[in-house]
Amino acid sequence: MPEGPEIRRIADRMGKVLAGRTIEDIWFAFDRLKPFEARLRGQKVTRVDSWGKALLTGFEDDHVIYSHNQLYGVWRIMRRDSEPVGNRSPRLRLSTATHSAWLMSASDISLWRREELDQHPFLSKLGPDLLTHNVTPDDIGARLQSPRFMRRRLGALLLDQHFYAGIGNYLRSEILFLAALHERYRPMDLDDAQCQLLAEKILEVTTRAWRHAGVTNLRVWREPMIEAGEPRGRWRHAVFNRATLPCHACGTPIERVMVSSRRLYFCPRCQGT
Repeated sequence: MPEGPEIRRIADRMGKVLAGRTIEDIWFAFDRLKPFEARLRGQKVTRVDSWGKALLTGFEDDHVIYSHNQLYGVWRIMRRDSEPVGNRSPRLRLSTATHSAWLMSASDISLWRREELDQHPFLSKLGPDLLTHNVTPDDIGARLQSPRFMRRRLGALLLDQHFYAGIGNYLRSEILFLAALHERYRPMDLDDAQCQLLAEKILEVTTRAWRHAGVTNLRVWREPMIEAGEPRGRWRHAVFNRATLPCHACGTPIERVMVSSRRLYFCPRCQGT
């Protein structure tokens, strides 16, 4: 399932073809939304944002289309005179003079006023989005040490979307490894330097995954593997999905455990077990 960086990349792609352009045609598959087609047709899209795994398509009258890809949803962006092929069912189409963005398969779609988004039953429970809400390492450090989160084990906390939206399973393993922390630690167990490093890695690793299409491994480790012709699955991550393979930093075999019912990969030497 895509994590925050992948959804942010979708928002970026959609923004390139929709933002600042007039929606000449719009189509909703669901009867409850069809009355809004006439309202949005002829308006300009102002921006396309992501918040966790949700997309927010904003219009000049301050209406926002909320959509969530759920498990099987996918956006298709193509020339306006083309239509998506395959077995997926179209749910939403936004068309400019030149392009169309189609949401396929997903059914979690609704229309909101921007000032009412804090009442949305899903968004209202989310923490800030690391890639959309101008989060800084100082913000993250303060949140880590807040009474709400400071007593939570890091392995569970990083997957909690109330903490920060968009961190998923591969990001969790990569963040903890690059911060040299075991999942059993709590923010309150960390000294100032460890907390600062963790805050920096939360933002740095998530940003790297966004910029490099899901790649979180450090360049110094991945480039020799790429040059040697190794497959992407071997060099994409520093520890995730690399059980029994040697740690890039120390050579110790990477281990895999289940934490919060999800796979977690770590180096038993680098992460202080």
